[in-house]
Amino acid sequence: MMLRSSGILMHPTSLPSPHGIGGLGDEAYAFADFLHRTGQRVWQLLPLTPTAETSWNDPYHSVSAFAGNPLLICPSRMAAEGWLDPADVANPPAFPEDSVDFAAVTRHKFALFAKAYARFSPAAHPAYAIFREEQADWLDDYALFVALRGRYGGKPWTAWPDALRDRNPDALARARADLAEDMDFAAFLQWIFHRQWTDLRRHCHGLGIQLFGDMPIYVDHDSADLWRSPQNWKLDENLQPRAMAGVPPDYFSATGQLWESPVYDWDVLRDSGFDWWIRRILRNLDLFDMLRIDHFRGLAAYWEVPAGERTAMNGQWIEAPAEELLEALHARRAALPLVAEDLGVITPDVREIMHRFGLPGMKILLFAFGPDMARNPYIPHNIGPHSVVYTGTHDNNPTLGWFDDEADAATRERLFAYLGLRLPRTDIPWALVRMALLSHANLAIIPTQDLLCLGSEARMNRPGHLKGNWHWRMRPESLTTDIETRLAALTRISGRATPEAGRHKSDACPPPAQRCLPFDGPTG
Repeated sequence: MMLRSSGILMHPTSLPSPHGIGGLGDEAYAFADFLHRTGQRVWQLLPLTPTAETSWNDPYHSVSAFAGNPLLICPSRMAAEGWLDPADVANPPAFPEDSVDFAAVTRHKFALFAKAYARFSPAAHPAYAIFREEQADWLDDYALFVALRGRYGGKPWTAWPDALRDRNPDALARARADLAEDMDFAAFLQWIFHRQWTDLRRHCHGLGIQLFGDMPIYVDHDSADLWRSPQNWKLDENLQPRAMAGVPPDYFSATGQLWESPVYDWDVLRDSGFDWWIRRILRNLDLFDMLRIDHFRGLAAYWEVPAGERTAMNGQWIEAPAEELLEALHARRAALPLVAEDLGVITPDVREIMHRFGLPGMKILLFAFGPDMARNPYIPHNIGPHSVVYTGTHDNNPTLGWFDDEADAATRERLFAYLGLRLPRTDIPWALVRMALLSHANLAIIPTQDLLCLGSEARMNRPGHLKGNWHWRMRPESLTTDIETRLAALTRISGRATPEAGRHKSDACPPPAQRCLPFDGPTG
């Protein structure tokens, strides 16, 4: 049985913090408390994997499909635990309040991390050894990958000496010995991330809030995953991609989107029992209570573009074994709280797979007000319960920006006709928030920008544009009492509020069997 509920989309990097980027510190706990006070059951986040300047600070492009992002580690909490002196974090540099300067933040935080690591003794912390043993399957290679990238000035793994590129056992053994200190530093940061994330998750569970994660379908060519197991991807004899992933022309881009990510060799993955994919999804489900699979349709058929193309227009659809993969997953874990990102070109076979495995899809209100409004699948009266409704996602303009910059006069008139009244432009975001919460969808997710009535200046991502994304930050004190009161009232009248809203939080994390998730598993 699905639970009617709602939540807010807010990536931790966008939270206000004295350290130039939001993370897992007091700002995250304050946001969780805001969710609780307003009756929300879900906090949706973007991927938590490491980001880098070389990949445009994009959380959907990472050097690891398994690691956590060290930039989310809170230095103030490290100081509270004794890893840093209070003076180390007392006077951080002056950072922009409404955007992330990733280069400056990286310099600031890693200088503090180096100080903390200088105080670290593995022998004094048995929990660190346990963590390394439990996560060894991905952590050892990730730590070595990070250390080697440092040694070779950030060059991609395909540009390393041949013996290391090709993972010669003797060369790897020498590198592990030579770079043991650098590997320990990388693993130390993953342990601190794990500790801070686990504490935050426990706090959220004590408030009845589930964490809704996001997993990109693809990984970067320059990643620990491809270096470790290049056979899982379509690479040539020089270990360069033979084809790249993307999508054909659509709402977001007239020439399609070319993602510069290599595509999978599904025959090899099938022969391994989909081992890498299963380990990846189970790792995410150890971090989150629910998981959105980005570009889900790519598991059924994906748009493959030959290497060297400048746009995604000259691609072709290639079938992929979604059903076999999901069956293998269910053999390992019966309950899979997954959500399929099913936007764009979705064919009947994808719908059948979603139905068979009980996977809810997404409905975006910003797509609802075209000429076919009465039959549009995104208009509220056509949205079924087994779905997740959004005003917009991180890939959309915030609602006010959409209304100002993208909706033409006819679209605006259709919106007003559907609302039954004309509204000032500044009231449009909350009109769509109300529409989403009152819809039949069992889960409604609202981007924070729409609560704040922000426009294009607060957009998180522009698909098809590599630069200038992911920088937005919420200013301190933006979530006012008026917003809190308004959201709480609307959540209650729409039947989505937590019955426990306002109760005293518990420090205990309820066991998985007692958690109420919005979605069940497969329908059979």
